[in-house]
Amino acid sequence: MRDRFRSHPVRSCCHHGLTEDEDIKVMLKGSLLWKIKSHRGQKERLYRLQEDGMTIWFESRFQRAHSKQIFSIMHIEGVREGYQSEGLRKYGSSFPEKHCFTIVFKGKRKNLDLAAQREEEAQTWVRGLNKLMAKVKAMSQREKLDHWIHDILRQADKDKDNKMCFKEIKNMLKMINIDMNDIYAHQLFKECDKSNNDRLEEHEIEEFCTRLMKRPELDDIFYHYSGEDCVLSVEELVEFLQDQGEKASLADACRIIQTYELNEKAKQQDLMMLDGFMMYLLSADGNILNQEHTRVYQDMSQPLCHYFISSSHNTYLTDNQIGGPSSTEAYIRAFMKGCRCVELDCWEGSNGEPVIYHGHTLTSKILFRDVIESIRDYAFKQSPYPVILSLENHCGLEQQATMARHMKTILGDMLLTQTLDRQVSRVLPSPEQLKGKILVKGKKLPDLRGDLENLSFLSDEEEEEEEERDGRRSLHSLQDIKPLQAKDALQVAQELSDMVVYCKAVPFLGLEHALRNPQAHEVSSFNERKARKYIKESGNAFVRYNAQQLSRIYPAGLKMNSSNFNPQEMWNAGCQLVALNFQTPGCEMDLNDGRFLQNGCCGYVLKPRFLCNGQSTFQPEAPLQGSSHRSIMLMIKVISAQQLPKLNKEKKNSIVDPFVRVEIHGIPVDCDKKNTLYKINNGFNPCWDEMLTFQLQVPELALVRFVVEDYDNTSCNDFVGQFTLPVNSMKEGYRHIHLLSKDGASLSPATLFVHVKFKRL
Repeated sequence: MRDRFRSHPVRSCCHHGLTEDEDIKVMLKGSLLWKIKSHRGQKERLYRLQEDGMTIWFESRFQRAHSKQIFSIMHIEGVREGYQSEGLRKYGSSFPEKHCFTIVFKGKRKNLDLAAQREEEAQTWVRGLNKLMAKVKAMSQREKLDHWIHDILRQADKDKDNKMCFKEIKNMLKMINIDMNDIYAHQLFKECDKSNNDRLEEHEIEEFCTRLMKRPELDDIFYHYSGEDCVLSVEELVEFLQDQGEKASLADACRIIQTYELNEKAKQQDLMMLDGFMMYLLSADGNILNQEHTRVYQDMSQPLCHYFISSSHNTYLTDNQIGGPSSTEAYIRAFMKGCRCVELDCWEGSNGEPVIYHGHTLTSKILFRDVIESIRDYAFKQSPYPVILSLENHCGLEQQATMARHMKTILGDMLLTQTLDRQVSRVLPSPEQLKGKILVKGKKLPDLRGDLENLSFLSDEEEEEEEERDGRRSLHSLQDIKPLQAKDALQVAQELSDMVVYCKAVPFLGLEHALRNPQAHEVSSFNERKARKYIKESGNAFVRYNAQQLSRIYPAGLKMNSSNFNPQEMWNAGCQLVALNFQTPGCEMDLNDGRFLQNGCCGYVLKPRFLCNGQSTFQPEAPLQGSSHRSIMLMIKVISAQQLPKLNKEKKNSIVDPFVRVEIHGIPVDCDKKNTLYKINNGFNPCWDEMLTFQLQVPELALVRFVVEDYDNTSCNDFVGQFTLPVNSMKEGYRHIHLLSKDGASLSPATLFVHVKFKRL
């Protein structure tokens, strides 16, 4: 069977076009690399690229037993050279920097810090991994599917005799999440066993897999448009594309055929066959996400307050806020997800160096200086638009001055220290004007030459959070909030105050005061409960407030497990900086990822016009009035799923019973969720063909979350996968949805297949 794998067009390194690459040759032979975990936790292990060119094999040791493990190239986010991780900066000093490199994984998996014996060997692995990642990125969904099947076959061939008996075939079926009837499975086996020796060999296994992978629902669609000749002409493809809601011409159809058709003869005649049609539907062009929205397509020249801005709370944490570790890696991961507002919880440290951690808890501490260096290196890797540093400052004057010095020295010209036109404007600048700039949100000293009574300056605006955390005091009422006297205000270092330009942190003195005295450069923070109170009691005024200046919403401090609140209700009111715990996966982070999936994942999404002009009438239990939106009917036919992941790999007989839930998250009257029926023992190719219908009053604000769960009638259903996106970024027609894991990593090749239709009301 190994020979057969080598001959497959996508199943080994040589078929990635890397067969003669010197770096790949070294990786295939393997290298002894040191894994760096701590000063004492340095272990030398053999790491080797497997022949499929997609997985790295390594040997690990648990107590006295050796075990062989692998990880996929698909799961690698990136590779860093030298001491470019927190782990290597702390523990890698016994190795020369040029011998070290870090493999960064997608999702929540920890970094892998490695050191080679020689500099050239480290460079070989860095170059080789980058080449393999580039190849994986360029792979089609069909190629990923072929690799997945290849890997399953390799595991199922227990005796490694290059043949598969019926027992091995049955085991393979369970591995791919399908409990096929023995009689039907044996019948299929015998039909493919052309040599009649109770073993499937090479082409017979290929035939078995081909039959297994058939998609009857795609066949029906293809033959509906192709007619009796079973081939799509350019004109027939145009008809299909137009039914999909595409503005397709003959030239567009020809381009699609030339891109996705596999058969050269058909391609030469501008014809598309079934396999090419499937390739098209599995490609980015067949994705439910509008590909035009994967780049920056919105107007980026409006004031900052007209955008939803991807924001993180307690950014430094990698776990819960009571005893979890703090890490610079958490900032890097947030930036790589498009986050544009990060929090720095600053406290007095030893040796005159301020530290960042969750005060009065057991969370670990990291140096403020190290965080600023990570911000310098990663703030603009994913997005060029401005980053806001939300300072929660608990330091004395001396270490505040140190903070200011570090920011100025490390960030240099990135740091914005004066207004763009050197004058105070009545409106905030735009993301376009602030490209590549880092803004500081914090307290600012009053101008002592002015009228102190009219200056809205207070102690830390998130003091409430600490009060909730230790339970000593209740929240301040609005009547309790008073401006600080000059002597109190002077507890802010002048050097730090000078760095606050467009995001002056102030207490909130009430909506009436804020609307009567609008200050575009001031930002107030609200915990989720207080924001909810304003939305419920003064929604219309809160929308108007958010149309003219920034507001930051953060989770209530009593949430010990760092859980999140529903960000949608805050977006409904136009709140911009809705700060979530990025380290806590779940529905709330899925919504955040979905909201900022559009506009090139740049971290800025233009609010609907009616939330920018402040003229809307807001009622929490009714649609927004005064806007230009039109209600729609959203009809989603959930057709089928493909290659859902096996949840319990230890139990061979454990097969998922999947169902799909479609959730609408928007204004309250639009919120809804509907389920399909569940399918027993089939995670490989379950078929539902069920229509789910939703009526949306304000589609501009709505998100759709597709969730697959494993039905359990005795306990809670188990999560299988999900995908969330804005309604306005959905494409109509037959579409594939590429599912994500709980922490946002790809579950390739797992997909849902749906049909989407919008109807204006």
